[in-house]
Amino acid sequence: MVTDFPTTAIEFNEVFSSEDACAAYLESVRWPDGFVCPKCGGKEAWRVKVRPLMHCKSCGRQTSITAGTPLQGTRKPLRAWFHAMFLVSAQKTGTSAANVQRQVGLKSYGTAWTWLHKIRTCMRLEGREKLEGRVEVDEGYVGGNEPGVRGRHTETKSLVAVAAEDDGGDRRIGRIRLEAIPTASQEVLSGFVDENVEKGSTVRTDGLKGYAKLASVGVQHEPTTVKGSGKTGSQLFPRVHLVLALLKRWLLGTFQGRVDAKHLQAYLDEFCFRFNRRTCRFATGIFERVAAAVASGAPRTYAAIVGGLACPRGT
Repeated sequence: MVTDFPTTAIEFNEVFSSEDACAAYLESVRWPDGFVCPKCGGKEAWRVKVRPLMHCKSCGRQTSITAGTPLQGTRKPLRAWFHAMFLVSAQKTGTSAANVQRQVGLKSYGTAWTWLHKIRTCMRLEGREKLEGRVEVDEGYVGGNEPGVRGRHTETKSLVAVAAEDDGGDRRIGRIRLEAIPTASQEVLSGFVDENVEKGSTVRTDGLKGYAKLASVGVQHEPTTVKGSGKTGSQLFPRVHLVLALLKRWLLGTFQGRVDAKHLQAYLDEFCFRFNRRTCRFATGIFERVAAAVASGAPRTYAAIVGGLACPRGT
């Protein structure tokens, strides 16, 4: 287990300079209380040097360190995966598949794209705590410009629901949630709030009819009509508007805005994961959390990720 975690790229490459070092770290993250054999329950084992396997001393079963995780079945070195996770973690803007392909030395763009999506699927943590206190909720569109299209009429943009905790004065933001939604109907928006906001919390929204039944999911609803208030939506609901602005800037800056609507939720999950951990220093924060999420995540195939579609270039 790494105790003095590396704080720079040079130190990172020194600490994880071998397959053994990467396997040992992955082992410590996956089994923090010590290895337990899935066959006999034995707790004594040794690591097979030629492959990332744990050999049980009691029954002799060999258990892969990567089995049951997104790394299952990989033929690439663990060092390459760790480098990819480093690239995801080291910059607050994340990284693109094209950059991973170039930096890690992968021959296929599709491989780099799949790796990033496998990592992203682990960033939506199961059983995560809901937002609480005073929470702003709104929805907005993300996507490219549509000449001649105004307001809520859109042909290519995706609708995203946003929830942001009020963390006190100065428009401070606590945790956030983002969800790609099909419509801004009462059923959809009430479901979004019910899934992401703790009951008893106060939810502030605009006067959209889609929020009319929020009280039915156990929250205190404070609607404010923008029209006639003398203030803009960004003044009344500064937190959700700032989150949407940052999200659009991130999608445009890191991925040139070329994010397929079918895969949008994965990018939203990455943005939330990173935003909610924005105060973490890289050395002790983001990478360790990404590695822990990957070690506990479920395996996913390329076919399951793309759903039969080829990976889009530029993302």
